[in-house]
Amino acid sequence: MNEPLPERTTHKFAIVLNRKIESGAALNACAHMTATLVARADSETTKHMSFVDYLDAEGNVHPVSALSLVVLSARNSNQIRTARLEAISAGLSYADFTESMTKDTFVEQMDRTRALREGDIDYWGLCIFGLKEMIDPITRKFSLWRA
Repeated sequence: MNEPLPERTTHKFAIVLNRKIESGAALNACAHMTATLVARADSETTKHMSFVDYLDAEGNVHPVSALSLVVLSARNSNQIRTARLEAISAGLSYADFTESMTKDTFVEQMDRTRALREGDIDYWGLCIFGLKEMIDPITRKFSLWRA
């Protein structure tokens, strides 16, 4: 676990989900994107992710992120596509989730995705991590996700 910095945090996680997908698919997309983003983070990025252990009165450990992780709602795939391109342009860590990543085996999902041009991809979600000052301009157009 990384010790949280005592001063105000400078980094955050943000997830943007396509509001057209059902809640179960949205939760699945969140889990896949967040796990991928954290697993692929380099050591410098991981230092800023600030994971902590909360302890209860009996000494049981409850690990969690000490940072903000906001889940937002996009009107459609194109809004997520635009946010993804902005995140890439800003050099932010990101993971996305698409409709082609569902059903069948991961091998079939990879084949299905490989057959799509980027403009034809149906984006279901985007997870980004980085400096708040870089994420906020990308995500301020989205509202909070409501199930």
